[in-house]
Amino acid sequence: MTGAYRKIIQVLEGKTVSPPPIWLMRQAGRYLPEYRETRAAAGSFLDLCYTPDLAVEVSLQPIRRYGFDAAILFSDILVIPDALHRNVRFVQGEGPQMNPIDVAGIQALKGEGVLAHLAPVMETVRRLRRELPQETTLLGFCGAPWTVATYMIAGHGTPDQAPARLFAYRHPEAFERLLSLLAEISAEYLIAQIDAGADAVQIFDSWAGVLGEKEFEAYAVKPVTRMIEIVRSARPQAKIIAFAKGAGLNLKFYRQKTKADAIGLDWSVPLSFAVELQKDGPVQGNLDPMRVVAGGRSLEEGIDAILDILGQGPLIFNLGHGITPEANPDHVRQLIERVRGAST
Repeated sequence: MTGAYRKIIQVLEGKTVSPPPIWLMRQAGRYLPEYRETRAAAGSFLDLCYTPDLAVEVSLQPIRRYGFDAAILFSDILVIPDALHRNVRFVQGEGPQMNPIDVAGIQALKGEGVLAHLAPVMETVRRLRRELPQETTLLGFCGAPWTVATYMIAGHGTPDQAPARLFAYRHPEAFERLLSLLAEISAEYLIAQIDAGADAVQIFDSWAGVLGEKEFEAYAVKPVTRMIEIVRSARPQAKIIAFAKGAGLNLKFYRQKTKADAIGLDWSVPLSFAVELQKDGPVQGNLDPMRVVAGGRSLEEGIDAILDILGQGPLIFNLGHGITPEANPDHVRQLIERVRGAST
């Protein structure tokens, strides 16, 4: 199926589509009652990710309910460290946990067997592409090396990722090896998703915003650039969205260096800056997820502001980060109807 039939692919090719196509980060998630039912039946969160029957079901739930222009594979960025035998588990009320890695652990890491471990994910992708409407884009994804590394080093999430930043200063060679290995493995994982049927992929760097300028270039830009080079070398037509949350003014440099087809914008990116970024290529974003929780006039004002400024260029409408569990499903419908009713 060519991009002519899939609006998001058209945007990733640099075209302006009116009204813009829409999907939401974490659109399959805890705000939906049908997701909560499936999640309860799954057992552990990783069981949900690794069971194609269940992962396909939750990926399709928001498509059935809302008809988004894209479905995104239901999985998690931490399946990569799980495949590297870091004992990943998701603890109720505490979030993801794993065995913290040290210098010796990094030296012992090997990438063999990762794709075999992740074979159920590829089966989910294949089945999703068969079951989705032909006009719906299927997005694969992975975490960026920096963000995945922060969890591997601390063993859990931290507010400013101080453990990973400190580790990188104290052990620069080991840290560079970790980022390099993650870049290679993650690129191969994205290629496998594309081969299984993903129309485009997104790289999530959720913790890019805690980095200083020099560190941003070394830990966020360099590994993602390498990933995109590997993917494009193997699959020249691959479409890639890169999302560096909190990167701010660094986004211009980030786009230039990574050469991603589109860049995701979090809600803190000023629209006056976003429109300048859009002159260099497609953008995705950037509604504050709290507006979806609030609904009503505040939601409509946020939508209208983005459409007024960015709707004249290549735009994929999305949130500035993932939808929260508190979001009202009716507000999501209000969001979609407002975007699709717009005339840009």
